[in-house]
This record gives sequence, structure tokens and C-alpha cells, in this order.
Amino acid sequence: MRFMEDIDMTHQTGSITEEFLVAFSAAWNDHDIDLLMSMMTDDCMFYGSAGPDAHGQVFRGLESVRKSYSALLDQFRDGRWSEARHAVAGDRGFSEWLFKGTNPDGELVEVRGCDLFVFRNGKIFFKDSYARR
Repeated sequence: MRFMEDIDMTHQTGSITEEFLVAFSAAWNDHDIDLLMSMMTDDCMFYGSAGPDAHGQVFRGLESVRKSYSALLDQFRDGRWSEARHAVAGDRGFSEWLFKGTNPDGELVEVRGCDLFVFRNGKIFFKDSYARR
């Protein structure tokens, strides 16, 4: 299994701004899976905050990441990310947020978390999520 430390990151081009991450966050709140995926590279990777590995659950490629994102949006149909703060430095960035949503059992879930990003060619190549309850 390949992880970020095994991936050649020498070909990082394109310019990402904080406004790009604001739009990415807004797409989550709009539950707009097509817009979210248009902001990811075809060979994107996503490390979910929970899962069987030290990296959480690992998703590779546009279709796998799309299924993961869709599952989260389907599980929390009223899910909202607020209190967002974003920063970008070259080909890296991060977002901090507070998530609130109701799960299928009717339980309100509140999670504070952050995402770490690696950008390539004006899109998100890698998204690594961390969350705590």
C-alpha cells in the first residue's frame, strides 16, 4: 500500500488560493458532489479520519473518493461545516472546521476537525482529514 511519503511530489504546479478552499467548503455545505469532484485530480487520494489503518481509511482515485464523499453526505443529509478557517502555502493547505449533522439514528453529531491538503495542477491531489468528538 502506498502512502504519501511514497509519492513523488516534485511536479506541483498550478496556483491554489484560500478562495479555492472557501469554494470547496461551500460545495460540502451544498452537498454538491459533482463540484467537489471537479476540484480533485483524477488520481486523487483521501485519508478518512476513521478506519482500520494508521492513516484512517484510504481512498485512491476519483471514483473511490467520490463514493466516500457521497457516503458521508448521504449519512448526514443535514450536515454543515461552519467556523471554517483556511490557509494555503505553495502546494499545501489546510482547513479547520466544525461539523454538525444528524445521523440516520437521529443523533446530533458535532465534530471539530481539520483537513490537510496537497495541491497539483490547480486541484486537490490529496486530502487528509482529522476529527475529534
